[in-house]
Amino acid sequence: MELNYKIYGQGDPVIIMHGMFGMLDNWQLIAKSLAEDFMVYLIDLRNHGRSPHSENFGYSVMSDDLLTFMDENWLHHAHIIGHSMGGKVAMKFALENQDMVDKLVIVDIAPKTYEGNHESIINALTGLDLSSITSRTEAELYLRRHIEEESTIQFLLKNLSREKDAGYRWKMNLPVIVSYYREILGHDESNDTFGGPTLFIRGEKSNYINPSEFPGFLQNFPNAKLETVANAGHWVHAENPEGFLKILSAFLKD
Repeated sequence: MELNYKIYGQGDPVIIMHGMFGMLDNWQLIAKSLAEDFMVYLIDLRNHGRSPHSENFGYSVMSDDLLTFMDENWLHHAHIIGHSMGGKVAMKFALENQDMVDKLVIVDIAPKTYEGNHESIINALTGLDLSSITSRTEAELYLRRHIEEESTIQFLLKNLSREKDAGYRWKMNLPVIVSYYREILGHDESNDTFGGPTLFIRGEKSNYINPSEFPGFLQNFPNAKLETVANAGHWVHAENPEGFLKILSAFLKD
């Protein structure tokens, strides 16, 4: 599968993977900042953004996609960064391809199974009849009736694409993502370890990483540390980009 991607800057390679319902565009601000010192690859994971849609989904195939992407772009190793779902892809990839990962950065996700808190978002997205709307404003008003967080509404609207012959569609493969939702919440237990430098970054206001659980992360990532970005929730890189970049840049340059 040929993933859609963009490249910024020159230097040692850094690959960044977005979360569920996201796309590479969400990370352009961070990529442009890192591009002063690195060659940054932003990729759309399968069934997201401008990458191809597929009936197959899950962490195994997305990890394989990353391996293929690196091979096709002659990247024998790179720093790997993943947010949320992309963070779980990054963890699986690092455990299975240790020699291809220089440093690993996991953003606001833990190596564990989650109960899920996207049901209201999924219900709103699947309940919106795209064939009946005539403007983005109509879609926004509909989502606002079902979702409280303004940042989440604007994040989701980035997935809305206007067709050339009028009408709208989701860039993401919504039916497949929804069908794999429980698997995305899950975690593949592994006895493998990635011994390279690893950084878990959490948002101060997020509950995705419980600091008390961090010692358990060391079983698979023995050279890991945990940093917290102040005044940020789950979308750490968007809610406090300066704080996030300060921590991230220091780790990558160390």
